[in-house]
Amino acid sequence: MHAIHGFPPAKVAEPLRADEIHVWRLHRPKGTGRDPLLSLLARYLGIEAANVRLAENEHGRPRLDARHGDALDFNWSHSGEQALVALARGVAVGIDLEQRRKRANALAIARRFFTAEEADWLDTLDEEAQRTAFLELWTAREAVLKALGRGIAFGLDRLSFRHEANGLVLQQLDGDDPAAWHLSSLDIGTDALAALAWRGAPRRIRTFALADDE
Repeated sequence: MHAIHGFPPAKVAEPLRADEIHVWRLHRPKGTGRDPLLSLLARYLGIEAANVRLAENEHGRPRLDARHGDALDFNWSHSGEQALVALARGVAVGIDLEQRRKRANALAIARRFFTAEEADWLDTLDEEAQRTAFLELWTAREAVLKALGRGIAFGLDRLSFRHEANGLVLQQLDGDDPAAWHLSSLDIGTDALAALAWRGAPRRIRTFALADDE
């Protein structure tokens, strides 16, 4: 899982090339719901936010309604007042964002829902490193499952990751070839962790933050 650093401010959506994935960091104050997401999607679609229509697949994954065509895929995640949105053409993307918080039962959760190998690895780490590694495993899982179009009901133990020098690598995914997947961590500061995943060819990841949110 290679790390992607920095979210330079931008005011408008730049052209999204077929070999890119754009990731935006948005401010999402309480009570705004999907408004920040719809506003961003409208920039890429070239329409007013009020005219953006969303639908869901059979597992509840949000997507653009068929009236907007099928060229643009997106996924988003929010935690606290922060949100991340990933956009791509011709490939399904998954993204997950989690705030750092103390979990006294992180290892117990891993023992219950992750693979035995992952839980054993976490058990070798000190408390602080264990909390970070647990969140890395969690966000990586969520990102892959969201790109797959599924949720955690798919089964958190049906995929696994191994830790390498550059971070996590998808090691196993039931019914799929893990080598076909790409996983990147996103540097969003010290208060949260995030991961981005997609299946297919390598793509350039470009990160942005709305300039008027800075």
